[in-house]
Amino acid sequence: MTTPKPYDRIAFVASASAEAQEALAHLVVLYGNHDPSNADVVVALGGDGLMLQTLHQQMHSGKPIYGMHRGTVGFLMNEFSTHDLQERLAAARETLINPLLMRATDIHGAVHLHHAINEVALFRQTHQAARLRILIDEHERMPELIADGILVATPAGSTAYNLSAQGPILPINAALLALTPISPFRPRRWRGALLPNTAFVVIEVLEGDKRPVAAVADHDEARDVRRVEVLSDKTISMRMLFDPGHSLDERIVREQFGY
Repeated sequence: MTTPKPYDRIAFVASASAEAQEALAHLVVLYGNHDPSNADVVVALGGDGLMLQTLHQQMHSGKPIYGMHRGTVGFLMNEFSTHDLQERLAAARETLINPLLMRATDIHGAVHLHHAINEVALFRQTHQAARLRILIDEHERMPELIADGILVATPAGSTAYNLSAQGPILPINAALLALTPISPFRPRRWRGALLPNTAFVVIEVLEGDKRPVAAVADHDEARDVRRVEVLSDKTISMRMLFDPGHSLDERIVREQFGY
């Protein structure tokens, strides 16, 4: 009797690009393709956008996710190869990540609940800068920030929009969140803060009628918000698989040295 391999049942998902679809067809011939609900592992073929989409779809499934780069940006992906996939999966190292939970209340009192794997960001909706008040663990830390916006990033998301906004790169296992302003005007020299991942972050919108603000959790948007609460959701742990020597920890270290 043949002993089943640790990841015998593989579910493949792929982006719509020709490159990803060609890879999907080839891999399905070699390894079959199971429904994600019955699979041992989900293999995502594409770029970081597909990986985020897959993580959101599998957020509550507990399935490990292994990405292979067949897209534009592949920071969260492993190198693509059709050979020895089950052996690669068995040898891969697991990284656990917790998403952020955003609770945004809009001008009408409606509450919007969304999870974010990369970041929760607030943006000005018009030509006028946003005026924001920042509270951490129910203590006011900044009575007024005038900026294009602000974001709260996870370690997994610290190399995404957070990095473009001049925020810090966080090691994937760091128990930290990055609070990073977007084009700050006042206080001009404030570059953000590092917070423990237990922090309860509240951002209140000042002069919301005159200076409307939108809140976005990865790709889920709420407009005309008045108050946004953000915390790390410890009830959800997503499992990402990386080849040895190409772990997310290693990629983040490399990014800090510019290669």
